[in-house]
Amino acid sequence: MLPNTGKLAGCTLFITGASRGIGKAIALKAAKDGANIVIAAKTAEPHPRLAGTIYTAAAEIEAAGGKALPCIVNVREEQQIINAVEKAVKTFGGIDILVNNASAISLTGTLETETKKVNLMMDVNVRGTYLTSKTCLPHLRKSRNPHILNLSPPMNLNPMWFKNHCAYTISKYGMSMCVLGMAEEFRGEVAVNALWPKTAIHTAAMDMLGGSGIEKQCRKTDILADAAYCILTKPKSFTGNFIIDEVLLREEGVKDFDVYAVAPGHPLMPDFFLDVETDVTAMKQERYGASQAVKEEKKLSGSQREGPDGAKASAESASAKPLSPVAETFRVIQGAISEEYVRTTQGVFQFELSGDEEGTWYIDLKTDGGSAGSGKPPVTADVVMSMSSADFVKMFTGKLKPTLAFMSGKLRIKGNMALAIKLEKMLTQLNSKL
Repeated sequence: MLPNTGKLAGCTLFITGASRGIGKAIALKAAKDGANIVIAAKTAEPHPRLAGTIYTAAAEIEAAGGKALPCIVNVREEQQIINAVEKAVKTFGGIDILVNNASAISLTGTLETETKKVNLMMDVNVRGTYLTSKTCLPHLRKSRNPHILNLSPPMNLNPMWFKNHCAYTISKYGMSMCVLGMAEEFRGEVAVNALWPKTAIHTAAMDMLGGSGIEKQCRKTDILADAAYCILTKPKSFTGNFIIDEVLLREEGVKDFDVYAVAPGHPLMPDFFLDVETDVTAMKQERYGASQAVKEEKKLSGSQREGPDGAKASAESASAKPLSPVAETFRVIQGAISEEYVRTTQGVFQFELSGDEEGTWYIDLKTDGGSAGSGKPPVTADVVMSMSSADFVKMFTGKLKPTLAFMSGKLRIKGNMALAIKLEKMLTQLNSKL
C-alpha cells in the first residue's frame, strides 16, 4: 500500500460518483490527509441493490479525517453541476482537484443497444466529464497545484475493443479525448491525466456484470485510490498522461500487489482496453483469436470430426468412434441437466460455433425438463453466444472464464445478459463432470 504523505491536507477535491466504489475509495484516501471532499453523486436515498449514499460516504470521509460536502449531482444535468461547484467554492473557498469518476456502462452490440442506453453513456461519460471539467476549470486555475483526473483508458484502437460494445468504447474514449485536448489547452495551468486499472476492480458494477464469484478475479478499489493519490500529489507539470495503476505504483516502489487482491494468489482478470496477454490458466493468450489453440485442441482430442448428429450417438458408436470435443461436451451437459437447473435458470441458450467444429448448438433450461444438443433450440433463444469451438470447449471445461472470454472478444453475446451470467454459475458446477 502507498503511504499517505499529508500533501492533500486542506485541498478540496470535487469527485463525481463518490458515493461508492472507486470514487469513494479515492475520497477516503485523500480524507486521511485531511482533505475536503465534495461528494457529487446521484444517490441520496438508499438504493435497493447498491450500498451507499452521498450521506453515508460523507460520514466515512469525516471519520477518516476529512471534511465532506455531499451534493446531489446527476452529471447529465448541467445546472446540478453548476450548483454543486458554487456550493463547494462557497464552503471551502475553491476547488483544487477534479476527479471525473462517474460512468455508465452497457456491454452490448450496436443492434442490441437501446437508444436510451446510448444516450446515457454519452451523457454521463463524455458530456458529463466535459461539462464538469468546464465548470470547475475557472476555479482550478486559481489553485496552486490543480489537477483533473479522468477514470478512462488509453485509446487502444484494436478493433476487438469496439466490436462487442461499440457505444461504450466510444463513450470511454470520449473521456480520454478530454484528457488529450484539455491537457494541451491548459498546459502550465492545470494538470489533466487519465487513470485506468490493469485488472478488473471489484465494485458493485462488476458484481452485476460478472455475477457471483467474479470478485476472486478482481483487485480492490484501494489500488486505484493509491494510484490516484500518487498522481494528484505530483506537480501540475505532470500532465497529458494515460496511467495504468500497477505500472505507476511499481515505479513508485510498491512491490507487494497481493495486498490489493480480493483473493491473493488467484488469477486476475485483465480490464477492458488493454492488450494484456493473459489467460485464466497459463496467464497467456493470443491477441487476435485462438487459431493455435484450435489446432492444439484438435491434436489433443485425437478424434475425428463428428457431424451434427454426434451428440445423439449411441454408446456403442461412441466407443467405436469417439465424439468430438463439442459433441462430448453437450453429451455431458444433457446428462447433467436437472429440474433444479431448469427451475432456477429459466433460459434458452443458442451457441453459434466457428472453427474446426462449426455449427449451431443449444441448451434449453426453460422447456419441460430441459434439453441440450445440436441444431437450433425447440423455442426461441433468450441468449445467443458466438465463439470458436475450441474456446467453447475451454469455457465449458473451466479453462476459460466466460467473463474473460467476453471481455477479451472471444465470446459475443446477444440477448439477455442476466441469463448469460446465470449460465456461468451452472458452468462452475459442471466443470467437475467435463
